[in-house]
Amino acid sequence: MKFAVLTLLAALAVSHSTPAQSSSEKLSQQSAAPTQAASDPFASVPAPKPEDVKSIDNIMAAVYDVISGPPGERDWSRFRSLFLPTARLTAATKGPDGTVRLRPMTADEYATRAGGYFLKNGFFEHPIVSRVQAFGNVAQVFSSYESRHAAGEAPFARGINSFQLLNDGKRWWVVSILWDEERPDNPLPRDFAAKP
Repeated sequence: MKFAVLTLLAALAVSHSTPAQSSSEKLSQQSAAPTQAASDPFASVPAPKPEDVKSIDNIMAAVYDVISGPPGERDWSRFRSLFLPTARLTAATKGPDGTVRLRPMTADEYATRAGGYFLKNGFFEHPIVSRVQAFGNVAQVFSSYESRHAAGEAPFARGINSFQLLNDGKRWWVVSILWDEERPDNPLPRDFAAKP
């Protein structure tokens, strides 16, 4: 939303400040303004490990790997390097009264909220089955997962992560992750519950 407002203001400034310009000159300047505005948010994204973002499989593995480990600090710089600056992570949960609750977060908010928990608790999340659909520069992945407090333990939670990914021609980005956990009234589908 903020980007759209900046783009509109830039376009208005160009059209009102130079009435004698040709249409092609105006179009050229208007095209340049959004590019400048759009590049600013990326300045805050840490440089990724090239291996992490070179393929769908690699970025998926990196997301699971960077949040997993024994109690302690996670590599939040690596975590942030995987996500677009505007990315969202959203948990869909169900309250005791049956109402669906959504908790949308930015990558920074996730790092802050989960970071405190991870300092004191082991957390290992691994995919069970991942189904990829891709078209052009976009992909979506339904990835069932198991969460454990320690490697080798029985999982304390299972669910499905729904990833949206983007390839900008140079690398893959996580655009969003939306997830829901398995519950007695929401079991994992059989084809996502165990590796084939």
